[in-house]
Amino acid sequence: MPQRLTRFLVPSHRPTLPQWTVAGVAFFGAAFLATLAAWASALMIEARSTKAITSTLLAQGVTWAEVRADGLQIRLTGTAPNEAARFRVVNLVGSVIDASRVRDMLDVTPVKAIEAPKFSVEMLRNDDGIQLIGLLPSGDALDQLLADAKALRNDGALSDMLETSAHPAPEGWNSAFAYGVDAFKRLPRSQVSISAGRVEITAIAESVDEQRRLTNELTRARPAGLSVAVDITAPRPVLTPFTLRFVLDAQGARFDACSADTERARDKILAAGVDAGVEGKATCIIGLGVPSPSWADAAVAAIAAVKALGAATVTFSDADVSLVAADTVTQASFDRVVGELQNTLPAVFSLNATRERKASTTLGPAEFTASLSAEGRVELRGRLTDDLLQDAVSSFAQARFGFSNVLTATRLDPDLPDGWPIRVLAGLEALAELAEGTLLVRADTVEVQGVTGSLTARARIAQVLSDKLGPGQTFKVSVRYDEERDPLAALPTPQECAADVQQVLASRKISFAPGSAEIDGPSGSIMDALAKILEDCPSVRMNIAGYTDSQGSEEGNRALSQARADAVLIALQGRGVGVESLVATGYGEADPIADNGTEEGREANRRIEFILLDQPAMAADAGTETPAPAGTPQPSATPAPPASPPETGISETGDDPASDTAPPATAPASEAPTTPEAPPASVAPPEKTIRPLARPARDG
Repeated sequence: MPQRLTRFLVPSHRPTLPQWTVAGVAFFGAAFLATLAAWASALMIEARSTKAITSTLLAQGVTWAEVRADGLQIRLTGTAPNEAARFRVVNLVGSVIDASRVRDMLDVTPVKAIEAPKFSVEMLRNDDGIQLIGLLPSGDALDQLLADAKALRNDGALSDMLETSAHPAPEGWNSAFAYGVDAFKRLPRSQVSISAGRVEITAIAESVDEQRRLTNELTRARPAGLSVAVDITAPRPVLTPFTLRFVLDAQGARFDACSADTERARDKILAAGVDAGVEGKATCIIGLGVPSPSWADAAVAAIAAVKALGAATVTFSDADVSLVAADTVTQASFDRVVGELQNTLPAVFSLNATRERKASTTLGPAEFTASLSAEGRVELRGRLTDDLLQDAVSSFAQARFGFSNVLTATRLDPDLPDGWPIRVLAGLEALAELAEGTLLVRADTVEVQGVTGSLTARARIAQVLSDKLGPGQTFKVSVRYDEERDPLAALPTPQECAADVQQVLASRKISFAPGSAEIDGPSGSIMDALAKILEDCPSVRMNIAGYTDSQGSEEGNRALSQARADAVLIALQGRGVGVESLVATGYGEADPIADNGTEEGREANRRIEFILLDQPAMAADAGTETPAPAGTPQPSATPAPPASPPETGISETGDDPASDTAPPATAPASEAPTTPEAPPASVAPPEKTIRPLARPARDG
């Protein structure tokens, strides 16, 4: 065979790669591709898991947790606000992916020291029972409070919802708790709220006298430094009969009794009394039970008739009117005045008019007398009809004045006039209203004289005699009020507080530095005097109203007046006056009381007024106006001042007229005055602070 052909057919023995090398390359290539595919898959799974978990957490409002993927594992990092929040996030993530893939690396905010609880107690007491609600410090206070409550309601009508805490009592708690519990014991219908350093009391009294007594007691018992808010209301009494008695004699004009159904009716009646000669302060009780809406008109007409007669007495007992003219009144005058009164009185009223008989015509010498000493001893002398009446009179007197305080030294006379027992018993009931006095019963009159420590005793006596004796019967009441015998006299009424403030400010104004809300130095003495008065009036609600003249912008003037009213409030607080019942309101240039076109007018318009709140507004008469009686404080219908400069000006300031511009924006401007029931909120802080900064003067 040819050699070339042989070389072609026989394989060549040239060098080649080993077969294991080729196989290795193929293996590692496949491994690399598998690894790359696995890595890509892991990245895709991490991204999708992270996105799903983040979306779930954000949807639940969790923003503090961070999600990081590490292979198939999900690591949670961040700081949870508390252990519950951490546990919630772990559960949320476990609901999205397999919980075995979750790695909890969350931190938790360290637990702070537990704050002391806010101790407070709410005590409610009424006819249905007692409710105690709140949290007290651990100790004996809880047991003592429950014991006191059970002593007040031994029938078991007690709801105990009190809890205790082992934390120590905060500053001011012990004095507030002791004062609040003491007040709770005094007030049968009340709600007492106690917190550290403050006690709020809301209660209902049976009468105005009880209201004043309770307010006086609580005011005196208040510990120094304790913030107390006392609101005791008294319902209007039901007057039976509805009584009014007006007398004009040698001693002058006076009201022995006065009743009215509204404030407006009271003011009309008192004004008519002043017009007829009443001097000084007169009292008229506002109550329920008026027999006619025309009561005030009838009373005014009757008082005018007494004035026209010159010496007479008119008595209203519901709709029965008795007019008794003195024996000095001529028959012609009597007929004329009585005829006019008869035609003037509304139809519902029945008039019985008579003239007194001369002294020489007094019926018989029969008398019954009773004397009440300052020590409370009563001596009964004179005539009674029989043993039955004598026993009844003695028993009645012993029940009223005390068994051991009554001496009976009467004799029997069966020929006494008709109605004698009623006159004697009515007279004794009237005498019981006095602290010291005498009773004289005759056939033609019943006379009660003496001294009392109650402002309402004379009215009550007239009411009793008018009711028991009946229409047309003559009686006389001569009662003197002695303030030293009045246990309530130490506590002034809201009207008396306002009158005292008015008297202090009548001589001169509170003045301010020009263009600022800083009270000037010379006004310090007047602020001291005001503080001394208001310390005795802790529950009297007043509005400190600030006004300016019309110079400057309206908003600026309002802000300035607000800042000045606040300055007065803060100055009173700095002198130890409790300001819980005071508000400060700025009215700016609203309601001027003088002409802003003159220097004198602008000076008058720049003022501060103290206005009583919670005083009912009075509707004006149609076509008539009745002047207020002298010496009788009147309620304020609105916080605006009167249309002319008040004689009793409770007002302020004396700054440069050109300087009434706005202070720095630390006191928001209030709206124009509307009603005193809801004055704009004051910006004065509840705690003592520094005086407001002076406002820069206006450029130019």
